[in-house]
Amino acid sequence: MKFAYRFSNLLGAVYRQGNLNFSRDGNVVISPVGNRISVFDLKNNTSETLPFSTTKNITCVGLSPDGSLAIVVDEDGAAVLVSLITRAILHHFHFHKPVSSIRFSPDGRKFIVTKENVALMYHAPGKKREFNAFVLDKSYYGPYDETTCIDWTDDSKCFVVGSKDMSTWVFGAERWANLIYYSLGGHKDIIVGCFFEKDSLDLYTVSQDGTLCVWESDTELDGLILKKSQDKPKLPRQGEEEEEEESEERDKVEGEEGEVIRGKVETAKEREKKKNVRYKMMSKHFFNKEGDFNNLTAAAYHKPNHILVTGFASGIFHLHELPEFNLIHSLSISDQRIASVAINSSGDWIGFGCSRMGQLLVWEWQSESYVFKQQGHFNNMASLAYSPDGQYIVTGGDDSKVKQGWETPGLKGRCPAVWNTNTGLCFVTFTEHTSSVTNVTFTSSGFVIVSASLDGTVRAFDLHRYRNFRTFTSPRPAQFSSLAVDASGELVSAGAQDSFEIFLWSMQTGRLLEVLAGHEGPVSCLCFSPVQSVLASCSWDRTVRLWDMLDSWQTKETLPLTSDGLAVTYRPDGQELAVATLNGEISFWNPHTATQNGSIAGRHDLQTGRKETDKITAKQSAKGKSFTSLCYSADGESVLAGGQAKFVCIYNIKEQMLIKKFEISCNLSFDAMEEFLDRRKMTEFGSLALVDEGAGDGDGVSISLPGVRRGDMSSRHFKPEIRVSSLRFSPTGRSWAATTTEGLLVYSLDGSLVFDPYDLDLDVTPASIRKQLRLQEWASAIVLAFRLNEKALKQEVLEKVPHEQISVVCGSLPDIYVEKLLGFIATCLEKSGHLQFYMTWAQNLLMLHGQKLKNRSGAILPTLQALQKSIQRHFDDLSKLCDFNMYNIRYAVALSKQRGLKRAAEEETEDQEEEDEELSEEMSEASLEDAEMML
Repeated sequence: MKFAYRFSNLLGAVYRQGNLNFSRDGNVVISPVGNRISVFDLKNNTSETLPFSTTKNITCVGLSPDGSLAIVVDEDGAAVLVSLITRAILHHFHFHKPVSSIRFSPDGRKFIVTKENVALMYHAPGKKREFNAFVLDKSYYGPYDETTCIDWTDDSKCFVVGSKDMSTWVFGAERWANLIYYSLGGHKDIIVGCFFEKDSLDLYTVSQDGTLCVWESDTELDGLILKKSQDKPKLPRQGEEEEEEESEERDKVEGEEGEVIRGKVETAKEREKKKNVRYKMMSKHFFNKEGDFNNLTAAAYHKPNHILVTGFASGIFHLHELPEFNLIHSLSISDQRIASVAINSSGDWIGFGCSRMGQLLVWEWQSESYVFKQQGHFNNMASLAYSPDGQYIVTGGDDSKVKQGWETPGLKGRCPAVWNTNTGLCFVTFTEHTSSVTNVTFTSSGFVIVSASLDGTVRAFDLHRYRNFRTFTSPRPAQFSSLAVDASGELVSAGAQDSFEIFLWSMQTGRLLEVLAGHEGPVSCLCFSPVQSVLASCSWDRTVRLWDMLDSWQTKETLPLTSDGLAVTYRPDGQELAVATLNGEISFWNPHTATQNGSIAGRHDLQTGRKETDKITAKQSAKGKSFTSLCYSADGESVLAGGQAKFVCIYNIKEQMLIKKFEISCNLSFDAMEEFLDRRKMTEFGSLALVDEGAGDGDGVSISLPGVRRGDMSSRHFKPEIRVSSLRFSPTGRSWAATTTEGLLVYSLDGSLVFDPYDLDLDVTPASIRKQLRLQEWASAIVLAFRLNEKALKQEVLEKVPHEQISVVCGSLPDIYVEKLLGFIATCLEKSGHLQFYMTWAQNLLMLHGQKLKNRSGAILPTLQALQKSIQRHFDDLSKLCDFNMYNIRYAVALSKQRGLKRAAEEETEDQEEEDEELSEEMSEASLEDAEMML
């Protein structure tokens, strides 16, 4: 149970390539990210990555009309049938060629796949269990070049296919007598989109040069006539031969207005009904009239609202109403090419994907506002750090981003980012750095982020006001490659990779306190002790130095290493130090006595792959690999290690042995993934990987420079090498994260698939536990439930305990079950709606057993941090709700006051009118009396 971690989410990347899809209700976006699928819930503002992956990057995704199935196809044409309900793979299939597009029919009975110049129609997998889920129905040939797009009619009778040969082909899904195929021209560039009008055969076609053609059909969908199947000739019986000869002679009679068709006379009216479907171009429109826009790259059409959305290479999109081609509005959402466009079922939200910058945007066109706006690191991630409560993750990358959330589209600045582990979304990005961010960390308060960069600055960011409030610099320009902040959050240290010095600043004043010199090589890693003011620095000079911050910053101890030091980290209790070296070893030291406790030789556990251009085997290549990142688990009993390979290893420190290996990726689109040489890629002139497909003139052979990991950036095509740059365990101990070439991978503890009883006995059964509940022996039932250790049963027992009995039960629990119950409450509190109930349990446990828990604070620290994380999450949600309600109440009170004042004013005017009327009546009576007197 302890190491039953499984992949739970992919952060740091929201879109790579391929087509976007909306769910059936229109509230969820399904986005391909590398070789995985991410699902973004726009209503609840959460993200989830499906627990499967393909062997290469995904190029297209097809969704069934009911939203229960998805067909995912990668670059090589390998397809996976996935259930979006159970998140399980149902079937594997290979199309043997790259697939350009895939589309289900509206009735869900068939789907079309286009590869090269062929359109293949398959029977869609049904609800029944089948031996072969993909059964080929028909193959349609017509285009001379690769196909690009598909669309169906609303009744699934016909479909249209666009091609790179500038033609559009309309095919019948059934054997129609008056429509076998129809080819449409009129364009001078590649067809990007082709769309049927609602309940009609009328067509719209859009090409890459920004041309829209409107086609009108002379036949309605109801006018399609099913071709009669030719019956096989049957052998006549002896008694029926003469009758058949007489009937044939009668049927062969030809009239002036009819002709013989299979033994039946067809009139001229019937021939008119079977007249072939014809198309006529009604109009032609151009997007690039003023020449302001580049090539049209993506298009989508919403049939009920008659809205056409087109995206361009310049990052601009247009909304037009068809068939009049009225421009609704246009907007620039990015400065990069829009690769995919999708519209949800209601037509209100439009999804855009920009592959080069990794942007995913959802735009509400009626209110002209963003519904969703995310961008991942468009280059490699370099580092990450968890917040003290485990609720947030901050990342820094080679694109100079420090991310923590929302990011402006088209942003090119250098910045860190912060991600919410509950929602999986980024909510703030800091843009002050001008070069690669090499390291990031949180302070102990959790409200300050510190980042180091190659631009020569260390910056501190405030998470309350989202601003850069401190900038630390060195007297001479230096490139900072390592960073550490002490437990108090007052001292900030950074190591330089060019001057071999360590710089120390004060967070309070921002002043440089000291420059620590002594290392004879670049400082690769820094780490403060969690319990003392001691700084550990690891360097390429084969030493680890311990600096005392209280004793004039002097070197306290110097630990000799067998090879260049790459990473150093303290155990959570500060009583042990782990160091990773260049020879692939992990050594453990006692920082107080400066003695080595043990070491692990982990070079053989890395199992690096073979690069495509390597001349040596993977086994020989692994000899030069090593761990570059280390991290202790929350309880300090194991260590997590990763480096220049696709594996992350967990070692038990006491036994000094490998416990488990995690394969972070199986994506063959990355380099150094294959273990053996692929002979199919070898020719007499060398490897095919050396040939650049995008090269024009010349040989096109690109040989990378020695030591270059990411390929030649000037070449048109390169494969990034798979590696792990940073690892961190969550303070709660229930998850860990790794920054890799693929993105930010989060692995969580999976308790649902593992049966891990504690102190199991014959009398510990669900029946005996429920018997104790009936007898109202609450404490006994809880102890038995935790001995069996089934989550559903534990939750059932806890929720049956009466509220007034909670304090009594907490006081009578054995000490060993108090910690287990507290950890379970922290887990339940995160997702349960019984907030007060579980808070009462936590309060009573902490009040009654507080002193005993305090004595074991080091062991239960992850449990307390998990509890704090759950409480903080509910506090944030409730505070937002209360603030919203408070504003609504204030508005209602102000509105009632305004109405009261208005009503009072109206009453005053009425009283004034009544007084005026009475006065006028009195004056009229007085005037009448005066007149009578005068008379």
